[in-house]
Amino acid sequence: MRADRLVALVLLLRRHGRMTATALARELEVSTRTVLRDIEALSAAGVPVYAERGRHGGFALLPGFRTELTGLNRDEALALLVAGSRRGAQAFGLGSALASAMLKVVDALPDGHRDTAAGAAERLLIEPETDLLARRMPMDEVPDAVMAAVLGAVFAGRRLRLHYATPGREPSWRTVDPIGLVTVRGRGYLLAIRSGEDRTYRLSRVLAAEELDEPAERPERVDLDRAWQERSTRFRHGDDQVTVELRVHPERREELVGTALAVHAEETGADGWLRLLVSFQDRRHAVWALWQLAAAAEALSPQWLRDDLHARATAIATRYEPKP
Repeated sequence: MRADRLVALVLLLRRHGRMTATALARELEVSTRTVLRDIEALSAAGVPVYAERGRHGGFALLPGFRTELTGLNRDEALALLVAGSRRGAQAFGLGSALASAMLKVVDALPDGHRDTAAGAAERLLIEPETDLLARRMPMDEVPDAVMAAVLGAVFAGRRLRLHYATPGREPSWRTVDPIGLVTVRGRGYLLAIRSGEDRTYRLSRVLAAEELDEPAERPERVDLDRAWQERSTRFRHGDDQVTVELRVHPERREELVGTALAVHAEETGADGWLRLLVSFQDRRHAVWALWQLAAAAEALSPQWLRDDLHARATAIATRYEPKP
């Protein structure tokens, strides 16, 4: 919305003192022409913004001009700035809103505390995209329309209709009562109730979502941390679990580990490939996970898994066999 952008523009000038139209356009993710129009709108509204010409010129506010946003002390603002470094806002499609909110938090501080709080927040890193032992774990991408519908239903307490793609099955529609949202290692999950049973949906597998007018049938209060732990425990200790011995190319290890329930043993073979003993939720989960890795992995046992993968590969090879 333009009003939000105008506020963000003023806060950027408050923080940096002077910025070029190009720099403002990059921060606000708009064109320089839009920035110039916004500058004109601010001037017409009485905001004392002016242009400085020359090599080091740009736009600035008259000294002493302040926006009104009070009520936060230094520690409260620091807590919000640290929270703003988490990846959850990105996973739930709130990245731009978070950036705007952080500008307002910094601007709310007295001059003597502003640099201190911002500098302290820069020295803390929460849940980085890479660690010392693993390659980058990319965040799930969720379409904006899907995320907006899910957030709307969760916050408003309304039922949600999902077009969901379960691995190994055709996508299908289902109506759920949303409980809350959880983000883990850059992946977003919707906790919900469907037909009286607990359900967990990975947001990146939601192809479409519709917020319904019906109120959701859900508890008034929820402990998401406890709910997530309970569901995780049930998922990892289900009766249908299977254990698989396999070999995988080192470059695809993280992809395999990311979908398996647990890794029980691991060693490097003479050929440089990794041999692992891992658990999957059930047979269908094991077949799907190995199939995704194609020739970069080989199931060694159990035999039924090798047979299922062989049958799949044979069917594909037969389908694409050159015609006489």
